[in-house]
Amino acid sequence: MDLVEGVGESSSPPRTFSGYTNYDVRNDVYNRLIETGHDQAVSNPHFREHLDAHFNRLPPSYGLDVNVDRAEDVLLHKTLLSLAKDPDKRPVYHIRFLENISNRADSEDQQILSPHTSPRSPSHTTNGGAASSPKSTIRDLPNEFEPCSKLEDLNLDVRNNSKKTEEKFLTDSFFQRHEHSSVPLHEIIFSTVDKPKLLSQLSALLSDIGLNIREAHVFSTTDGYSLDVFVVDGWPVEETDGLYDAMEKAVARSEGSWSRSSNSHSGVEKALAAEGKSGDWEIDRRLLKLGEKIASGSCGDLYHGVYLGEDVAVKVLRSEQLNDALEDEFAQEVAILRQVHHKNVVRFIGACTKCPHLCIITEYMPGGSLYDYLHKNRNVLELSQLLKFAIDVCKGMEYLHQKNIIHRDLKTANLLMDTHNVVKVADFGVARFLSQGGVMTAETGTYRWMAPEVINHQPYDQKADVFSFSIVLWELVTAKVPYDTMTPLQAALGVRQGLRPELPRNGHHKLLDLMQRCWEAIPSNRPSFNEITVELENLLEDMKTSQVTKDERESHQNDSEANGV
Repeated sequence: MDLVEGVGESSSPPRTFSGYTNYDVRNDVYNRLIETGHDQAVSNPHFREHLDAHFNRLPPSYGLDVNVDRAEDVLLHKTLLSLAKDPDKRPVYHIRFLENISNRADSEDQQILSPHTSPRSPSHTTNGGAASSPKSTIRDLPNEFEPCSKLEDLNLDVRNNSKKTEEKFLTDSFFQRHEHSSVPLHEIIFSTVDKPKLLSQLSALLSDIGLNIREAHVFSTTDGYSLDVFVVDGWPVEETDGLYDAMEKAVARSEGSWSRSSNSHSGVEKALAAEGKSGDWEIDRRLLKLGEKIASGSCGDLYHGVYLGEDVAVKVLRSEQLNDALEDEFAQEVAILRQVHHKNVVRFIGACTKCPHLCIITEYMPGGSLYDYLHKNRNVLELSQLLKFAIDVCKGMEYLHQKNIIHRDLKTANLLMDTHNVVKVADFGVARFLSQGGVMTAETGTYRWMAPEVINHQPYDQKADVFSFSIVLWELVTAKVPYDTMTPLQAALGVRQGLRPELPRNGHHKLLDLMQRCWEAIPSNRPSFNEITVELENLLEDMKTSQVTKDERESHQNDSEANGV
């Protein structure tokens, strides 16, 4: 199974509906709404067209998650997406109480108690009832938007998609923390402009309120909006008015980060100007020729190009996706690339910092990524090749750490190979200098490789990169995707509770020992990249010595046999 990883990825793995992947739920949703006499379905002659347009905006996985018995939820989602088009209302969010769960540490079952919707007063209509609060909170809804009667109705339960052992780990860990208690569950639905790292931003927002994410679905529309459904615990009461107020305050604290930025694009040039004159690294776009597209991301595309007669890789940011945060990230990446020069770090050639034509040019790596090499090409590594790859990564990371740089997104997809299979660290989009000070952003990186302290919104340093390396090392040994039966968010929830990938049975015992020390929960207990490099080089040298001794022994034996001894 090929898994495409990204920071803003959905937490929902591919699903089937009753075993049929070609099932189209929209007919049943339409018929259900007609049968129940829903006003929109009965009174609007174009209702079916509007319903189809809604489904067509969203990915097929959305349809597979819809519960026909709760067909009205589709209209709720449609309403939220419509409201999100107004920049003054973003983010739009709707909160409802789902149920109480009675937890028992000696049981895997979840006892469903009576769900209900908290009563609303007329003052809670429209956008929270306050002119000074433009964000849409959707506090009042018609009766058709009653909550689901069972958690299973949401099709979000971890049990639907994980191995039994992983399921039991996640559920039991939760029950052990809430033994013999009644835990209210709430559903929070967001809609806003889709953008890079939106999932991280929303999860940080929920964490700021003190909520724990139990399940999540994240969908992106074809026209650039996001529909995000979270099931959370941590709000101690069933009523949602207080939760709405807490959400309103949390959103206000992050004001200005929910919409696309204005047409002023001077931030990049100013930020880089503060670093000094561009010199000869500011490229002339007229001399840059773009070839085939190599890859696409949430905010840009990667091309194979030619610049001044040299094959290059060109990261082009999409102008329509530009916002203040993305421009700051671009300026940070250029500032870091300008200062790094190492054989195991991708070489920086130049950049165009004239908005809206932002792009970064680095050396072209024809070998592709380690992720593709391992998972798409199905390569199982010999120990010597594995160690060479791992040492290359460590040397590149050791150099970055010596330069006081933390990468924050170390994973096999960001490790590239040249024509000689030399591995180089790439993609510094979320890297930063530790000397910059301030609070490090939580949940930066990719969930499957993310350190627990980053997931938990705790202070972190370069040892977070060491944790990510432990997962890379595990991939090199197993040639598998980490936590491949779990969604990214499920994996993150597991890691924060102590979950780690299963140790391979055929791995070298010294590698397995190193792996476990690198993914220690306490960052200070993890070795540095300097120490890791020494261990790996010693292991490689021991292996070479053993091989030479073996070859000599076999040669001596062959000579003896030839001489009749």
